Amino acid sequence: MRSLVLLALIALVSIPAAAQDPMDALKELDFRKTSLKQAQVQKLSPEDLKLLRGIIFGRHGRVFKDNDIKVYLEEQSWYKPNPEFKNSLLNDVERRNLDLIRIAEAAKHEFIQPGDMRYWRDRQITARKLGKHSGAEWKVLVAEVEAIHGKRFDDEPWLQQYFEERYWYLPSEKYDAKKLSAIERKNLEILSGAQKRQRKVALLPGDMQFFENRTISEQMLHGLSLHELRLLRNEIYARHGRMFRAEWLQQYFFFQPWYAPDENFKDEQLSGNDKLNVETIVKYENKIHQELSTKPITRALLDGLFLEDASQMRQEIYARHGKVFKEPWLQKYFSSFDWYQADPNFSDALLSEVEKKNIATIAAYEKSAVTAMSTIEG
Repeated sequence: MRSLVLLALIALVSIPAAAQDPMDALKELDFRKTSLKQAQVQKLSPEDLKLLRGIIFGRHGRVFKDNDIKVYLEEQSWYKPNPEFKNSLLNDVERRNLDLIRIAEAAKHEFIQPGDMRYWRDRQITARKLGKHSGAEWKVLVAEVEAIHGKRFDDEPWLQQYFEERYWYLPSEKYDAKKLSAIERKNLEILSGAQKRQRKVALLPGDMQFFENRTISEQMLHGLSLHELRLLRNEIYARHGRMFRAEWLQQYFFFQPWYAPDENFKDEQLSGNDKLNVETIVKYENKIHQELSTKPITRALLDGLFLEDASQMRQEIYARHGKVFKEPWLQKYFSSFDWYQADPNFSDALLSEVEKKNIATIAAYEKSAVTAMSTIEG
């Protein structure tokens, strides 16, 4: 009997103590002074890595939308929510720690997510890693490839705001798309193709190189926003080197790797399929624009639009009558249209009954519309 008890005790002693959860020790680190090692994060699960990232930000009071991080932080006695949190509160050690965590997260994600593209800077994306995304997520993923190099997105304020809220983003007035690597350009092509397939659209800005010897149809333009249609139309001219009066358009095309400005190009030089394609896009754009003032808008027409898109559509009705806007980016946007004529004396009395009803319909939709920013955390 004694032998059996002795053997049992030996067996108990020989059983290794339960391994401590590596997260327990990491949660207590002072990330402002302590640099993480790659070995410390490699074995962590994606869920633990996300939580660790949340802790670093949480020490400064950042408020998260992500429910897992939010719940955890609210349970910590040290957490003091700070709605005024800015990335400038992070020091260099914290930023390096976040880099290490974020790269480890991206490597473990089953499908690519917004925030992962720094990991894919020197890796080719595969179809298996794409997954499904919202319209805003696709836009962020595509833009992120260039945001890493400092590209600005002033023509889309919500997108610029999104990147300004990323701790790693350093906007640059000297961004040059021609410096993108061959892998990054290929990844942009793959992301854009996947975005088109999921949105069920035939083409997107950047695709007009494929239609230099082909004509597009009105059907192929369905599903594109007015902003995308405008870029598509001007892209045809830009591929011939056109210089644009509208500053934001000139800036947009200047940042395209294929753009070679030619001050000698004249619009009347456009011919053949290029000219026909411009005419098709203009006709379709005019149809949409005119219907804002002449045809009642249905709720079905608005379904799926982000708040930002719906708001811009509503503001265009006012812009058609020359309203001067307080928001600089909005005034700059509408001022770049040939049809816009600023009228300091504008009043709502100039609006027709159809326009007033359309404004009310869009405004009602905006109350429940999802903002592009709310669909992504990054």
